Amino acid sequence: MTYSLRVDTPGPTGPRRRNLTLLALLGAVALVCVIAAWRPWATETITAADETGAPAVAAPAPLVIDDDTRLLVFGDSWTYGSAATERSDGYAYVAGRLLGIETTVDGVRGSGYLKAGIDGPSFGDRIAALDPADAPDLIVLQGSINDRRLYTPLYPIAVREAWDRLASTYPAATIVVLGPAPQVLPVEEATAAIDEDLRTLADERDWWYISPLAEDWITDDTYARIIDSSDIGRDHPSTAGHAYLAERLVEALRARTAVTDAAADDTPPAA
Repeated sequence: MTYSLRVDTPGPTGPRRRNLTLLALLGAVALVCVIAAWRPWATETITAADETGAPAVAAPAPLVIDDDTRLLVFGDSWTYGSAATERSDGYAYVAGRLLGIETTVDGVRGSGYLKAGIDGPSFGDRIAALDPADAPDLIVLQGSINDRRLYTPLYPIAVREAWDRLASTYPAATIVVLGPAPQVLPVEEATAAIDEDLRTLADERDWWYISPLAEDWITDDTYARIIDSSDIGRDHPSTAGHAYLAERLVEALRARTAVTDAAADDTPPAA
């Protein structure tokens, strides 16, 4: 924002005039700072303090998943169903069946926020091609480890642009971000960095974030029965692995409806 100060009437000259002009400019700058700090256009967010006394991030609103909920699962090859015996055995399809709701699966192998895929472009370009008329109620936005080779400090910019476009396309939808899951162990450094970036960016928007890394979905003890590391599977979930991931996703989604469910449980039974 640029401020211009114009004086048309006769006034002090010399050093006194320069001092008055300087004071006026400083006053304008101070006013801008006060308004920026106040931010009357912003929605107030009240946060609680954690045990250390630091402000805690406010939790997003509880999810609402009922029989009429329309789900879109958007992501990479894991969402596509790679390495499952049938694509319909992929975790996204199985999760929809477990939830018992109408589910659309949009997965492109090799795709990420920075990386174009085998079957389509990057996340941002794919989101731009989505049909606004589809209007899902709930979106699970998965991935992606495919960005780990291209990861740079500019990564959050690509994510923000894609998320802005998704939120604009489906303004009434609730968006849940499902972070990358490890295809190999130990977790690669870039994959861990992607997970942290996505969590931070989701927190900024008050979106739920599910982290398979933080929640230990895949560990040394479970890796072999979840990931097919053969030449066929190429470090993707096996059919059994997809079923397991679907169960974990559904469990995580239902856990984020807990506040709503708890309120319902407090209702006295009918006499």
